Amino acid sequence: MTPHLDVHVTEQSQVGEARRAALRLCLSHGFDEPTCGRVALVVTELGTNLARHAKAGRLLICCRPTGEGFQFEILSIDSGPGMADVGRCLRDGYSSGNTPGTGFGAVQRLSTDFSVFSVPGKGTVILSRVWVPGIRTQAAAPPSRFAYAGICLAAPGEVVSGDAWEVSVLGDKARIAMADGLGHGPDAAKAAEVALVAFRGCTGSPAAVLEQAHPRMRSTRGAAVAVADLDATSGTVRFAGAGNIAGRMISGVEDRSLMSQHGTLGLQIRKIQDVDYAWSPHALVILHSDGLISRWSLAEAPGLIQCDPAVVAGWLVREHTRGRDDVAVVVARRA
Repeated sequence: MTPHLDVHVTEQSQVGEARRAALRLCLSHGFDEPTCGRVALVVTELGTNLARHAKAGRLLICCRPTGEGFQFEILSIDSGPGMADVGRCLRDGYSSGNTPGTGFGAVQRLSTDFSVFSVPGKGTVILSRVWVPGIRTQAAAPPSRFAYAGICLAAPGEVVSGDAWEVSVLGDKARIAMADGLGHGPDAAKAAEVALVAFRGCTGSPAAVLEQAHPRMRSTRGAAVAVADLDATSGTVRFAGAGNIAGRMISGVEDRSLMSQHGTLGLQIRKIQDVDYAWSPHALVILHSDGLISRWSLAEAPGLIQCDPAVVAGWLVREHTRGRDDVAVVVARRA
């Protein structure tokens, strides 16, 4: 996945910068004028809200292809002051400043998917997702058994990310692959890209996939990698990893780590083993690179695990990013 555009919005002039960046992304995918206008309005409203009311505001913007078109995703994240009553803030006419109070309502109406999570005094994550239909060459696919989202950001000062992720879904099974190329910059990005290309051509269990990909990556500087197979029907997760890709399963009653082994794909690995875990119906499966601190907790964010996976990923990035490295995080659940 290409990295998100990460636009910091702390004053009004940066709203225009974010809007122009979003429009360039729209045009690069050939979106029509109404879609471009819709995205521009969402970015303007969310950016203006950050500039007026928030601290450390950022807009994370990406466009993800799907089987039936594209998902254009805008995440607004900030570090305060938060909203005590989200429902009230969404109603037209409510404003905490000298404004008409229609911005959030407009964003919600313009969005295909819309979700908000806020903790007073800590901050807010707002998701606006605009679905853009493509040309269908076959019958529409049945609804997916999975909901998932991911964020990938380049290290400060870099234009490419050495982290990468991918999710493939086939019926009641899904596979998450994540790679963290050693270091950052173009060579790390190449290692991560080669890893994902290798994953697509490999078969078998997660451990078998990593074993097959290992020799294909010897031409690169190497990468930490992990693969998780999710089975929605049996309620199981099969996981294998080499290096510092972390995995967690989190619900309201459990928080279990998925165990990776030492090693670097393309350089040196031990015999990799699959590990099977029971996957409770409401648990999130989360994979992330070491751009996120390893000992994070959602205890101070009650209710977050019920939100859209993109909001969960946004909160983790907002709250627990190291800030000096590439970062990738993927969150998945049963749909």
